[in-house]
Amino acid sequence: MRLKIPPVLVMLIFALLMYLLATFLPVGCFDFFGRIFFVYLFLLGALVLGTSSVFKFYNARTSVDPAKPNKASHLVTQGIYRYSRNPMYLALLLVLIVWGLWLGNAFNALIAAGFVSYMNKFQIIPEEQVLMGLFGKAYQKYLNEVRRWF
Repeated sequence: MRLKIPPVLVMLIFALLMYLLATFLPVGCFDFFGRIFFVYLFLLGALVLGTSSVFKFYNARTSVDPAKPNKASHLVTQGIYRYSRNPMYLALLLVLIVWGLWLGNAFNALIAAGFVSYMNKFQIIPEEQVLMGLFGKAYQKYLNEVRRWF
């Protein structure tokens, strides 16, 4: 792994950047009918996605520690993992989207995109390299069949 910053901490850092941007950038503010509804809807989606993906790992009796992908004992490909290789990180992205909607600044979408870029480079690609070494052809097949985010 290149960096060992826990993904939740990375998400919190990006959330702080979103807050600072919304507070100090006087342009980009928005509001629309149903915005708060979408906040709660996406937050519920993030909670369901995050908890169901963690439970899939626990049910498979494999490691959920993102700093130690080499401790994985099983390749989880069922449930939500049939549609996304990284639903836990997708849940964190949804939380950032919720936060951006709550803050009501359109430029926060750029920070959320930065989170995706950061996670791809410093978390997901190194994880994929480790998992390729652990699971070989089965993991390569999984990479070919399932998208990284959604």
